[in-house]
Amino acid sequence: MEMRYFHKDPQVRHAPYTIQRKRRRVNWHYEDQTHLTTWRHRIPPGREVGENTQGRTMGNWFMITIPYGIKYDRTWLLNSIQSHCSVPFTAVDFHYFKNRAQFFVQDAGTASALRDVSYKICDEQNRKVSIFVSPSAVPYSVQNKLKPEQVEQLKLTMNKRYDVSQKALDLQKLRFDTDLVGRDVDIVLNRRNCMAATLQIIERDFPELLSLNLRNNKLYRLDGLSDIIEKAPKVKILNLSKNELTSVSELDKIKGLKLEELWLEGNPLCSTFPDHSAYISAIRDCFPKLLRLDGQELSPPIIVDIEVPELIKPCKESYKGSETLKSLILQFLQQYYLIFDYGDRRGLLDAYHEEACFSLTIPCNPKDPASSTLCEYFKENRNLKMLKDPFLRRLLLKHTKRDIVDCLSVLPKTQHDLSSFLVDVWFQTERMLCFSVSGVFKEVEGRFQGCFRAFTRIFISTPASDATLYIVNDKLILRNASPKEIQSALFISVPTPRSSSLLTISQEQKKMVQVFSMHSGLKLEWSHKCLQDNEWNYTRAGQIFTLLQAKGKIPEEAFQQFP
Repeated sequence: MEMRYFHKDPQVRHAPYTIQRKRRRVNWHYEDQTHLTTWRHRIPPGREVGENTQGRTMGNWFMITIPYGIKYDRTWLLNSIQSHCSVPFTAVDFHYFKNRAQFFVQDAGTASALRDVSYKICDEQNRKVSIFVSPSAVPYSVQNKLKPEQVEQLKLTMNKRYDVSQKALDLQKLRFDTDLVGRDVDIVLNRRNCMAATLQIIERDFPELLSLNLRNNKLYRLDGLSDIIEKAPKVKILNLSKNELTSVSELDKIKGLKLEELWLEGNPLCSTFPDHSAYISAIRDCFPKLLRLDGQELSPPIIVDIEVPELIKPCKESYKGSETLKSLILQFLQQYYLIFDYGDRRGLLDAYHEEACFSLTIPCNPKDPASSTLCEYFKENRNLKMLKDPFLRRLLLKHTKRDIVDCLSVLPKTQHDLSSFLVDVWFQTERMLCFSVSGVFKEVEGRFQGCFRAFTRIFISTPASDATLYIVNDKLILRNASPKEIQSALFISVPTPRSSSLLTISQEQKKMVQVFSMHSGLKLEWSHKCLQDNEWNYTRAGQIFTLLQAKGKIPEEAFQQFP
């Protein structure tokens, strides 16, 4: 079994959903061939930007589009692009449209440099960010930029509405302000040019702004307001009540604000939740430090502060604590999976903290034919990429140890291959240990008996009084095992067939027959014949099988019959 140890990034919260940054490995080897790996953060490689040219268009404007950019925080996205871009740029009219992030630049050379940044940025899940550049007309906010006299009148109006003592700006019903209407200045905050001018004035004249009231402005989207994260980063109180926001996803555009108080009452989105607790949960997903919502006090947010953890020294070959830690984890895993595989799973109650959490995630799409054998697990699947309903997200997160064990008890019966286990220790403090275990298991009962799965289990635990561990957070990630993973599993056993031709082959060939049978659906005898006819070349046998099956030349009796 391989054990890896590394320090967790102290800026990342203790959660099983944490994605690790890129690291480089340094290996040490024990005499018993156990591998010990310490992880260190890797410095990004030197940036190289090529040069390309781009055709001109009306006013030399270009639209920059980031597919699925809605997933990314505006500040992180623009800073990442700028750090890889060979020239400085100004993102004009940044906004989200459907799932995309978009903005405009004016110079062809800048557009070319931005195009070269495509696929040079990786997000937290190590996926490359693509960037598309296309010629564009002059952006709306530029075409309809407020005239200097209009900006000046807006500035005067906002000054009258600013409370210096409270550092609060009241812009409710701004369009109908008598000073603006009397001078024929039409300020509609849904228009990006108007919101941009408003935020520019805030940045220049009210840099200490703490409270902003945008009540009753008929806002139905917050693209223009997304600039507030840079223009007014100190805002703690935001009033968006009595507007026309229909989806909580609009709040994602301003989630970079560290809000303590938010007002949303009177927006259509408030009626889209099944109950008040689901409403609070969804809003807190955007603003974790929120203390008041619609004037009501919320329970204090649960935030694990690990900015200055008391970390134990990195595990090295000479570090005596590593063997103790290794022994503790191995003992825990052996006991846990002995009960999980062979005992009554209700016996796992003692392994969990009273208020522990558990979730199960299947990365693949349930509509993918290859995932059909995972149907017993999909009913508990809490894949946040596919599950958008905040109520279901909350429902599928098992909370309290009894809910967790009830869920585990109805999952298919299994047999885990302990020799396949790979353990990663992420971080450890005096009061907390976070580690993951990956490996292979097979189902031993039910419709899909004999199917092999690959899994990763992420545990956050605390020490118990009897030198064992209490699980406080448990995340199970599940998928079908690959052929290579199946072949390496030590618990594979091939039943002795009646056909005498299978009695004389080697154990390695028996394994190959079993794996080929599982993937092709052929009976053992037919799998043996296919492999033998192709000189035990697994890849070539698979290609021949696929070809013959497509031509309908394999008889029905060659295939296994499943219930």
